[in-house]
Amino acid sequence: MYSVYQHWDKLKTCVVGKSYPPEFYSYITNSRVRNVMERIAIETEEDYQKLINLLESFSVNVLRPTLQKSIEYYKTKDNLIIPPPMTPRDYSAMVGDTLYWLKQKNFIDYKDIIQSVKKHNKVNHELQVSASNTTRIGKDLYFGTSVNETVDDLLYKKDFFPDYRCHFIDTIGHSDACFCPVVPGLIISLDDIQVYEKTFPNWEVIYLGEQNWDKIKPFIQLKEKNAGKWWVPGEELNDDFTEFVETWLSHWVGYVEESVFDVNMLVVDKKNVICNNYNKEIFSAFERYGITPHIINFRHRYFWDGGLHCITSDLDREGVMEDYFPERNM
Repeated sequence: MYSVYQHWDKLKTCVVGKSYPPEFYSYITNSRVRNVMERIAIETEEDYQKLINLLESFSVNVLRPTLQKSIEYYKTKDNLIIPPPMTPRDYSAMVGDTLYWLKQKNFIDYKDIIQSVKKHNKVNHELQVSASNTTRIGKDLYFGTSVNETVDDLLYKKDFFPDYRCHFIDTIGHSDACFCPVVPGLIISLDDIQVYEKTFPNWEVIYLGEQNWDKIKPFIQLKEKNAGKWWVPGEELNDDFTEFVETWLSHWVGYVEESVFDVNMLVVDKKNVICNNYNKEIFSAFERYGITPHIINFRHRYFWDGGLHCITSDLDREGVMEDYFPERNM
């Protein structure tokens, strides 16, 4: 049986997403557009393979979605193409020994994985619980708000988790793009996300603030054209490509300004974490806590709007439910 109680327990089984292959885009007649999409496809899979190789070096069992053979399956009635199964965490969360997996448009791509889990675990398709918005800290669950969703909108979830203490945080977007409790006692966070003295009393918090914007200055050139939703480095002035994405793929891209970096990390265990790049302050904190960072540069995270945490979904980790805040009621 699979289970996840704390996201820093040793990772054993993990889903890694998948994008469309380069030949998928053969239907695009404009070569200035098709060539970019083919390059994104090739480089995205290259980075997936780097991540998979690293996970397998830690003896993690990696599962991947199965793409359908025909492009026709991915077309909507309006002749749009639905997004590839890039970010399984957006639709799924293993909480304890129950897998929550919302049925979305590319649900069939994950069907084999879900059927395998159903042999041993309860699977719930009704309650929307996303591990990109749910932080599992033993007996405490932290739910972040989504766009157009308030804390009050989330209170009903308490009834579904009677064995947990439920907390609700106004993140207004995926919480894994806002903060990451890496190990007990250490949190990496953007500014002004929550009052940590209430939710994680006495834990050290390292704030990133605005410092990472210097790394993506070319993105600013594109903001006025695409409202800050996506970015492909080197294609800021490719108006053909920008027009194609905004016309046909606007439903693929998110809002990258909510996830400038790198709090979107995947914790393998208490001693190892996977992140996108180097940050002096964060790496110093990792050293103090005995954590080894492993860098995997997911190059097109600003196009797909998904970091290393988003493009995975942990199905099984070692360990049982711990109580990190026993002074709390229940």
